[in-house]
Amino acid sequence: MMRQRKTMALWGITLLTSLWAVAANANIFWIFDPKGVMAETNLHYLIIDVLIMGGIVGITTLLTIWFMWKYHKGKNRGAYDPHWSHSNVLEVVVWGIPIIAVGFLSYFAYKGTFEVNPYNPTVITKHMDPKGDPVEVDVIATDWQWLFVYPQYHMAVANELVLPVNTPAFFRLTSSDVTTTFFVPQLVGMIDVMPGMRTKNALLSHNIGTYQGYASDYCGAGTSWMRFETRIVSKEDFKNWVARVKSSPNTMTYASFDRFAKPYINVHQRVVYYSHVQDGLFDHLMMEVMNGKTWPVPPAMTENMVAYLQKQAAEHRD
Repeated sequence: MMRQRKTMALWGITLLTSLWAVAANANIFWIFDPKGVMAETNLHYLIIDVLIMGGIVGITTLLTIWFMWKYHKGKNRGAYDPHWSHSNVLEVVVWGIPIIAVGFLSYFAYKGTFEVNPYNPTVITKHMDPKGDPVEVDVIATDWQWLFVYPQYHMAVANELVLPVNTPAFFRLTSSDVTTTFFVPQLVGMIDVMPGMRTKNALLSHNIGTYQGYASDYCGAGTSWMRFETRIVSKEDFKNWVARVKSSPNTMTYASFDRFAKPYINVHQRVVYYSHVQDGLFDHLMMEVMNGKTWPVPPAMTENMVAYLQKQAAEHRD
């Protein structure tokens, strides 16, 4: 029996290790491989919280097992004192450990709240070069695409976010229809994107590479394809990329955005460049949504998605 238990335990450990290795190779544990300052800071505080709470749970578990072993009925391992009523040592342990743990958690919670505050993350702003030139990006979520507007360059890109390395990026985010969530696990944490409202976030990465971003809240039929690549490139490559976007024949006006915002299932991860964006598009959209503007989802889209995708392709929106 003992040999069988050891064999089962060994197989269990082997299986878990294998699953972990496969998952790691499949890059599904993005949160544990941060490549951005905000993501690194979030992971740092997550580890601290887990260690503190794990220590409390671990000590409690060990003490529980020890008490059960020592005071098991009939084993006579523990002395019985009918006159015992108080112990200063127990009072210190029972009250002291939780107080210390709460103190540590409160300190790191207070410190971390300011460091990763999406509206003013000090982990980014306190190290900013006063002469530096951060990138500003207006993020607009539709059903079911992402539009990234670069106000400094008067241009926009659909379903692709490109930023220069070692350069802070500050986002304003809103939605044309339903609430969703902007999330690039390896670079920055989740932030809600809501219709008629504006939220903020920030990002800084010292690692050139391509990272997956997506909508992490379910928001309708096209949620599964509401993804975008986030590319962190050298400053020289960013300049060249801006020039390439600026050479596109497409432009984004209020009228063309009205068409862009109509429900679209982006199954092929379509990326579109817009060399010019009408000024104030972000604020214009927010005001329209606040005044009741909507882009209804056609019933056919959810009743027969395959047929709708064929119709969508025939309209050359694919």
